[in-house]
Amino acid sequence: MLRPGFRDPVHDAQGVFRAVLDALARPGTIHAISTHLDPPEPLTPELAAIALALTDGDTPVWLDPALTASPEVAAYLRFHTGAPLTDDPARAAFAFVREAGRCPPLAAFAQGSPAYPDGSTTLVLALDSLDVGAGLRLTGPGSRGTADLALAPMPPGWPGALRENHAGFPLGVDGLLTAPGRVAGLPRSTAVEG
Repeated sequence: MLRPGFRDPVHDAQGVFRAVLDALARPGTIHAISTHLDPPEPLTPELAAIALALTDGDTPVWLDPALTASPEVAAYLRFHTGAPLTDDPARAAFAFVREAGRCPPLAAFAQGSPAYPDGSTTLVLALDSLDVGAGLRLTGPGSRGTADLALAPMPPGWPGALRENHAGFPLGVDGLLTAPGRVAGLPRSTAVEG
């Protein structure tokens, strides 16, 4: 049986959109992401909320192996968003990763092009925890000085991969980090130490 989406599609989607927009505009800040969703496992409510708010029939979506293994997840996303699913991360507008510790290299995703840097992938990671604290130190547009984010699990080799991603600006992948009830943004314009 297909599980329901947003209770109030317009207002719920607007709330999620606003949280994501604020998170990307102010990297390193953590924002509440309110959701009453009960998506099929292993899709988290936060991943589901972002998918329902930001994807549609024109935004190809890539799912990591943990999410792909559940046919219910694909059916849920197709029904509620109409987004086409792709097996190729380089063709995805959005990539949803449930197992952050097994996240593919950032170079596997669409980087955009000089003429269309917005043609890159937005990577949405599900984490166990996301807090202010030692882990990644962020600087750049939207940050007041520096911001520190502690995330677990951290994808392998991520500090170096994020530095390489930033070095290619304006090309590169944008990131959304989620944990229960929370979201933080990691745009490609942000410099990362860690």
